[in-house]
Amino acid sequence: MLEVSRSTTPSDEEQAGAFAWLRALGPKGRKAFAGAFGGFALDSYDYQVLPLSMVAITAYFNLTTAEAGLMTTVTLVASAFGGVIAGVLADRVGRVRTLMITVATYAIFTVLCGFATNYEMLLTFRALQGLGFGGEWASGAILVAEYASSRYRGRTVAFIQSSWAVGWALAVVVSTIVLDNVNGDWSWRIMFWTGALPALLLVYLRRGVEDAPLSQRRVRTKSGKLSGIFTNGLARKTVFATLLATGVQGGYYTLATWLPTYLKTERGLTVVGTGGYLFALIGGAFLGYVSGGYLTDLLGRKKAIMLFGILSAALIFAYTHIPEGSNNLLLILGFPLGFTSSAIFSGFGSYLSELYPSAVRGTGQGFTYNVGRALGAFFPTAVGFSSGGGVGNALIYGAAGYAIAVLALLGLPETRGSELT
Repeated sequence: MLEVSRSTTPSDEEQAGAFAWLRALGPKGRKAFAGAFGGFALDSYDYQVLPLSMVAITAYFNLTTAEAGLMTTVTLVASAFGGVIAGVLADRVGRVRTLMITVATYAIFTVLCGFATNYEMLLTFRALQGLGFGGEWASGAILVAEYASSRYRGRTVAFIQSSWAVGWALAVVVSTIVLDNVNGDWSWRIMFWTGALPALLLVYLRRGVEDAPLSQRRVRTKSGKLSGIFTNGLARKTVFATLLATGVQGGYYTLATWLPTYLKTERGLTVVGTGGYLFALIGGAFLGYVSGGYLTDLLGRKKAIMLFGILSAALIFAYTHIPEGSNNLLLILGFPLGFTSSAIFSGFGSYLSELYPSAVRGTGQGFTYNVGRALGAFFPTAVGFSSGGGVGNALIYGAAGYAIAVLALLGLPETRGSELT
């Protein structure tokens, strides 16, 4: 992802043990890690407020499933632009400043969603929230990657990704309390207002975190040109990598957006019951994020992503076709479904980085991942337009997304062991 090396070599003590990657960051690097971890966790929290409150919002504004799905789509499309903008901004004003801007953006507009008086206003605020949502990951990941040594960069960024599950779990806890104890007309508003939590993180970022030392060489984007990823034999990689990103994110966001609604409306689970099933999914997600990076190194990039894609598609199909009266199976299958659909992301950053040469690495990764996110955003909307036979049947679009990802891998090379030259 980044061509940055540490100015010092980790000691033998730093290199030993399960948490050697964390010790090797150094004091300032660990502060940056905490800031980025918290930023992505709260990013996840603010994103999950919408799907967890979807039933209450749909009832309040009398929305169709298509209109409800569109709220997720505009969020993800806007996040694609946010990710590209944040990447450029991080090079111009610094990583920490950009991280603060993105955190403030998604926090402010999440809170404003709670004041929406009509569907159009909510849709607009949600789209603006998406700018910060997409930009936070770009700035936070770069900040941490510049502190990490090349030996541990992959697993370090994978642990940052695991904070998504932490924020998701926090959102489930809060929604279980709020949605079960507050009138529906107010419950979803309160959920959005809790999106002010990231303001506390801003204080920490302002006082305790700084960019990596100047002795660590920063990658500048001046050499990157959009046309460069479609020339010199890179066009094929760009097309298939974009399809890969589209399929993976289309599958994931379909699942994250519509699963709570499916559990409530078609499986008849209460808010408290839904929370229990979601925690099984989230527990699997956390372990998937953490261990996915190790499995990617062990199996190779293509084999690991393909394995997780096939398993995710198969588990979505099984999860949505469990017979009525067998809800205990939902709890059992939720864990591996959360594991595979999250583990597939752990090696994503390293794989996209290894596909491109130095001059266009940032451009290639930024384009493929964010264009893939924008295209994948239409999968949740497709569920909304196709849910006449039930949300569960429409969730097959998520499985289709993973199938696209698996097929895209056939057009890409294996890159395990590649040096970032």
